[in-house]
Amino acid sequence: MDKDLLSMADLSGPEVRGLIQSAVELKRQGNSDMLAGRSVALVFELPSLRTRASFDVGIRQMGGHCIYLSPQEIGLGARESVPDVARVLSRYVDGIVARTRRHRTVADLARYALVPVINGLSDGEHPCQVLADLLTIYEHKGRLEGLTIAYLGDGNNMAASLSLGAMLVGANFVMATPEAYLLPPETLAKVENLRGESGAAFDVKVGPAEAVSGADVIYTDVWTSMGQEAESERRRRDFTGYQVTAELLSHADDGAIFMHPLPAHRGEEVSDDAMEHPQSVVFDQAENRLHAQKAVLAQLLGRS
Repeated sequence: MDKDLLSMADLSGPEVRGLIQSAVELKRQGNSDMLAGRSVALVFELPSLRTRASFDVGIRQMGGHCIYLSPQEIGLGARESVPDVARVLSRYVDGIVARTRRHRTVADLARYALVPVINGLSDGEHPCQVLADLLTIYEHKGRLEGLTIAYLGDGNNMAASLSLGAMLVGANFVMATPEAYLLPPETLAKVENLRGESGAAFDVKVGPAEAVSGADVIYTDVWTSMGQEAESERRRRDFTGYQVTAELLSHADDGAIFMHPLPAHRGEEVSDDAMEHPQSVVFDQAENRLHAQKAVLAQLLGRS
């Protein structure tokens, strides 16, 4: 990382592995004073459970101070321009975590801020979630390189970050999705570039059963993300047959794990029996948001 973490593509393979090892150590260590005297602003345009709670708790566990700024308090781009918000906050805090509707917003915050900016979610990517995912896979599998991750569903921000993360650590990425929901061309170009560097495979399969066959990780996310509610009925029709169920998990290897970044729409992209399956590590993922983000905070803001 240079100053900011906006995309998985901001990282190199060694940097991702270093953050995972740091997260393992910070998870073992517990509380510290690495952010003593540091203040971090949480600038949110969108509601959140995991992002807000994990960053707030993590900053406090590292001895720092957290300031939550709601949409009503700032009104990014409406009540006050994004560049002005970035420059004002840079005078008060040591870092900014932004959860925004548009990726352009978090990119503009980083452009004008004098302090590190961390993407807590945008419509383009969700790098903090993927670092937690890779940490979870590492804990359960003992390695990342050479594993196969099968992703079922929409080519959304999660799929973008996860595909890039897989390429960075040398894991194969298989996607099953209707043609209209493939990854954006700009993401595919980044994937292809990273794939050439790591030697990992990227593939798109016809159906879910084919995608999960031989996979080490089965991953899904909501079919309708925040801001797409008007498309929910069409998306339910388009993704018929893509639901992850216990029966679908039976097509994967016995040691395969099931992952979902949450919140889950049970009965849509995932069934209850998959969420509660012995192979599900969904709540390990949720916990690891805390530890992976502490590793990012330590890297960008920590005192040596």
